Amino acid sequence: MEQQITFWPFIVFAAIVVALAAVMIGLSHVLGERHSEKKTGEPYESGIPPTGDARLRFSSAFYIIAMFFVIFDLDAAFIMLWAISFRELGLAGYIGVFIFIVLLIILLVYELRIGALDFGPDGKKILKNIPRPQKDTK
Repeated sequence: MEQQITFWPFIVFAAIVVALAAVMIGLSHVLGERHSEKKTGEPYESGIPPTGDARLRFSSAFYIIAMFFVIFDLDAAFIMLWAISFRELGLAGYIGVFIFIVLLIILLVYELRIGALDFGPDGKKILKNIPRPQKDTK
C-alpha cells in the first residue's frame, strides 16, 4: 500500500509566512517616519561624528592573513576530530594525522621562507636609515 505525501500543510504555512511578511513591510512603509534632513543619511557610530570616506583601501596582506587563518583553523578542526576518534582509528589514523601535521609544518616553513608572512618593513633597513647622534670628539 502506497503512502500519500501531502504538501498542503507546507503550502499553507508558506502562504501565511509570505502574507505576514508583506503585511509587516506594508505597515512599516505606511506608518513609518520619513525624514529628509541633512544628517539623516549619514552614519552614526556611538555619537562620534564620521570623518573621511568609509571606503578605505586595504592592503592585500590583510586578506592573505585571513586566508591563512581559515586554512590553519580548518586544519585545527580536522586534528580535533581526529583526537575525538583516536581509539577507533588506531595506528592508521595516527600515521595519517602525523603525515597531515608534517605537511602543515612544511607548508608553514615554505611560507616563511618565501616571505608570504612578511608584511611589515624590513627592520634592518629601518635601523640603517635612522640618523644617529654624532659623538663629540674634543
